[in-house]
Amino acid sequence: MNRVQDKVCIVTGAALGIGRACAQRLAQEGARVALFDVLDAEGAALADDLRMQGFDAGYWHVDVSREAEVSRATEEVARTFGAVHVLVNNAGIAGSNKPTHELTEAEWDQVQAINVKGVFFCTKHAIPHMRRAGHGSIVNLSSIYGLVGAADVPPYHASKGAVRLMSKTDALIYAPDRIRVNSVHPGYIRTPMVEHHLRDNGAADLEAAMIEVGKLHPLGHMGEPDDIAWGVVYLASDEAKFMTGAELVVDGGYTAR
Repeated sequence: MNRVQDKVCIVTGAALGIGRACAQRLAQEGARVALFDVLDAEGAALADDLRMQGFDAGYWHVDVSREAEVSRATEEVARTFGAVHVLVNNAGIAGSNKPTHELTEAEWDQVQAINVKGVFFCTKHAIPHMRRAGHGSIVNLSSIYGLVGAADVPPYHASKGAVRLMSKTDALIYAPDRIRVNSVHPGYIRTPMVEHHLRDNGAADLEAAMIEVGKLHPLGHMGEPDDIAWGVVYLASDEAKFMTGAELVVDGGYTAR
């Protein structure tokens, strides 16, 4: 308990999956949580649920690919909670699963706009508040596919590789400001995004497909959102005060081969 006591934490893509788990665990560990998403019903319901449990939380409709929305919401969070200490850049999409030569420009750009430009916009507008606070932690959700390749979903893999190197660059730029920047690299986690990805790629029996994907990991199963959320809590907390520019890999051994 109290691992991030009184820290103001923004979580993007907070309504479902990994983002939802991150918001819940950060709140339980004492954070004041700002939820950013475009899924208004789910995001508002989560904020209501957290408040009913006695936590300090609010929901903002934010499309992270639109700088004006990111700027407005970040300023509102700072006014509402008094500061911004932690940013969890979780919002992301898988995008179209086609070979590179079959992709359209629009399909490519959609993924980069959310997965890469969204990280840029949110970081850009959180940094001034962290500087004012005198410290901060930015946690960028990359992927195993920011570390290794696979023969599918080219826009997604490109975006997650970008997030990995953006994290290292910003870690170096903002270290003098006591702002830490790290990336998290999940393996396959059972989330709505992964379920949609499997269905879109022809999985007639979702549960059977989940089992088969789980076998790709040496531990023999897929991960759960909480497996990632606890790593995010660690990076957001002062427990990780000497950790920046690093990759936290939570992948059931997928990339150990």
